[in-house]
Amino acid sequence: MPNSYNKEIIEEVLSIYSSIKDVIEARLNEFSEIWENESDENLFSELAFCLLTPQSKAKMCWGSICTLKEKDVLIDGSEEEVLDCLYGVRFKYKKAKYIVEVRELFKVDGKITLRKEIEKYQSPYEIREWLVENIKGMGHKEASHFLRNIGKGKDLAILDRHILKNLVLIGVIEKIPDTIPPKKYLEIENIVREFSKEIGVPMDHLDIVLWYKETREIFK
Repeated sequence: MPNSYNKEIIEEVLSIYSSIKDVIEARLNEFSEIWENESDENLFSELAFCLLTPQSKAKMCWGSICTLKEKDVLIDGSEEEVLDCLYGVRFKYKKAKYIVEVRELFKVDGKITLRKEIEKYQSPYEIREWLVENIKGMGHKEASHFLRNIGKGKDLAILDRHILKNLVLIGVIEKIPDTIPPKKYLEIENIVREFSKEIGVPMDHLDIVLWYKETREIFK
């Protein structure tokens, strides 16, 4: 293990991991079951959730998704109806537009066909690149988050502010970049992948551990 790492924080991370590993595995199994058992509409709700999350609290975003579903406007509502359900979501005007636009991308004869599109690709990396290239408002972080939440992101990093902060504290990266363009995202992801191997915590587990270290909860 490189001397540049903060071994005290790594010990804390490993201690947390030991205490919640079973919970993490159960949660990841739940995510996998979403892909196996849920409808295309529910897969789409996970994608819409991830479009809402940049610079917003995850629980507020999921609350908005639940409201959209309760009011039956997530799949067929107008942009104004979608907007009215986005409580506590930053940049909600832009994000309401994103949801309506991406919805049309996956609609065939009025029905969402997201699963069929995803199944065209063999690896999480291929799926992610397609999502980033074709969905407005979805960068590598949001695409990785979505794929993790439907059981398809096993080896991907979700580089949100909680994760980046801890990567700096541990010494995995020197600083949080001001911006993370695609090339930089993949570069940091590769560094994180090597780190996860060094400490024996799988990538999808590591993300949840570092999130839990900051928030003391496991959410989405």
